[in-house]
Amino acid sequence: MTPSPAPTPDNGEQVGTNDTLTQPISPDGVAQPGMLYTVPARQGRAVRLGAGQVIRIINTHGTQVCDTWAFKADDLSEFMSMEHARAWIDRITPHVGDPLVTNRRRPIMTLIADTSPGVHDTLMAACDAYRYETLGVKDYHDNCADNMRMALKAIGLRAREVPQPFNVWMNIPVAPDGSIQWLAPASKAGDYIDLKAEMDCVVIMSACPQDIIPINDNHPVEVQFMVVAND
Repeated sequence: MTPSPAPTPDNGEQVGTNDTLTQPISPDGVAQPGMLYTVPARQGRAVRLGAGQVIRIINTHGTQVCDTWAFKADDLSEFMSMEHARAWIDRITPHVGDPLVTNRRRPIMTLIADTSPGVHDTLMAACDAYRYETLGVKDYHDNCADNMRMALKAIGLRAREVPQPFNVWMNIPVAPDGSIQWLAPASKAGDYIDLKAEMDCVVIMSACPQDIIPINDNHPVEVQFMVVAND
């Protein structure tokens, strides 16, 4: 008898845990329109959006990066992809009006409002346990990759991979020689972006826990969000 092949390994399991895993906004991730929700510092939350709904992500203190993902609601193998989005919009950072496409090159979200200076990042992978090891951290450190995994699990979902996030308010200037810097956000308290769902999707936000380099002004804090419209 031929043995069954071993399961294909994937990247869906978190390395450690925090309250992201046990404190979803609701059991199924559905938000009450107009209600203000908090993504606590160093944690993540997931929210289901129907096509036409808009999520407003708010930089409550002005200093916080929010790693943001979107997955097709009924097929998590399709997701918002920054490498595909850059090719679609012909620039590194999206502007208001730009669609953000999936790994199958279909619009999943559109950036329809941005009150900040528009400084965001689409180049950097989400922080993970291995990143903190390279930064000299010995014990488990909260991280955006695990926050994404746990936020999905908290509403009964699981992704096989951690895509490159849309790093909202992350300030990574690229110099003419191709070098980069890791700087604090250019946004101010209360700045927000609005993302319109172009298909039924699940949006995950992580209030980035990075406190070793200055992308969160070395002090991670909460962000907030609300579902503000439904066409």
